[in-house]
Amino acid sequence: MTLRQSLTPDERPRERLIRLGPGALTDAELVALMIGSGLPGRHAIGVAHDLLAASNGLRGLHQQTVGQLQRIKGLGPARACQLAACFELAARTSLSEIRRGSVMRDIKRVKSYCRTLLSSEPIEHCVALLLDSQQQIIECCEISRGTLNEAPVYPREVVKLALTHHAKSLILTHNHPSGNAQPSAEDIVLTNALAQALALIDVVLLDHIIVAGPNVVSLVEQGWAGPCPD
Repeated sequence: MTLRQSLTPDERPRERLIRLGPGALTDAELVALMIGSGLPGRHAIGVAHDLLAASNGLRGLHQQTVGQLQRIKGLGPARACQLAACFELAARTSLSEIRRGSVMRDIKRVKSYCRTLLSSEPIEHCVALLLDSQQQIIECCEISRGTLNEAPVYPREVVKLALTHHAKSLILTHNHPSGNAQPSAEDIVLTNALAQALALIDVVLLDHIIVAGPNVVSLVEQGWAGPCPD
C-alpha cells in the first residue's frame, strides 16, 4: 500500500511539506519521507509510526545504530543507512551553527554544544573541547569511548592533546547513558586530577560538563572549585 493510494493529495507528506514547510509535518511524516516507502499492506507513515513506537520516540530512533535499525521491521540496510545519515547531518548542522564564531564563555552555549554533541550517544563518550586564548574552539577531540557505564580517561592523554593543539584552556564533557546527569565520585576525582595535570602546562580546565539525554550538568555550577566561563 502506498501513500498515493491511501491518502488524498492534501494529506500526503511530500505535498504538505512543499505547501506548508517541514515544520508542519509530524515526526512520523518526516520519518516516512526519509524511508521512502512502506510494506505490503502498510504505507510509509504506518511503518514510521511503528519505528517510532519501537524506539520510544524520535530521540530513541536517533540513538539506534545502523545494525539496530536493520532489526526493526520495515528497515533494510539501505533504509537504515539513510536514516542514520539524516540524523547525523542534522546533528552536524546543529553543532556547526553553535560552533561558528562562538566564544565558549557563555555557559548556556557550552551546555547547548555538549548536549547536541553527546545526548544521543548510546555508550559513554568523553570529549575535550580545546580552546584558544579567546576561548574559541580550536578542536573537538574524542578522548575515549567505552561501555554503558564507563569510558576511561587518562590525564596524560588530555595533556598531550592540549600541547599538540596549543590550547590555552579546555572544557571536558562526557555523557551518562544511564540518564542520570549528576556527577559521580569518580567524575569529581577525574576533574581535579585533570585540572592539576593541565595546570603544569599552563592550560586551564574551565569546566566539566556531563550530559544525560536532554539534561546537562556543569561541575562549575555545582560548586567544583574551577574557573567558570563568564
